[in-house]
Amino acid sequence: MSKIATFETSMGTFKAELYGEQMPITVGNFIDLANSGFYDGIHFHRVIPNFMDQFGCPYAKDPNSGRAGTGGPDPNTQFQGLDGKTYTRTRDGGIPDEVGKPHQKISNAAGTLSMANTGRPQSGGSQFFINVNDNTFLNWYDTSTPSAHPVFGKIVENYDLVVQISQVRTRSDNPIQPIKMISVRVA
Repeated sequence: MSKIATFETSMGTFKAELYGEQMPITVGNFIDLANSGFYDGIHFHRVIPNFMDQFGCPYAKDPNSGRAGTGGPDPNTQFQGLDGKTYTRTRDGGIPDEVGKPHQKISNAAGTLSMANTGRPQSGGSQFFINVNDNTFLNWYDTSTPSAHPVFGKIVENYDLVVQISQVRTRSDNPIQPIKMISVRVA
């Protein structure tokens, strides 16, 4: 059965279906963070029209933090994957990468949720982005770039709001009028 994440923001609410069968580690990590309240009070720290909305850095609780985009979950903490296994985050809060298998070959199409990372192995943790364009160059299986951003869900309700968020006025891609995530919960 599909898991649905409800994102309540200062601009409105949207929902996403999570791909737990294809991405059990990434989705398990996301559910753990969402349902524990990790994302509550964090602001979108990077929004770019015709590209994506990025979110999930704990430093972005302060919408003007210069460290926004550099944080993640607490290191060495554990969570349950949807495959029934227990995983331990790295000393940087990263999780195992879910790339390379045929069932994980999901494109960074408009409306999809994708794990943000630094490009180094196991560097994805709490930050993710929502594509508002077909960003195939971010696919782990696109050999034209070294990007490897696994897709773990898709917006199923109020995608128009996600696009609106990407189009707000910004300063260095950070919304001038902060956009706060009031809560994220998965059921």
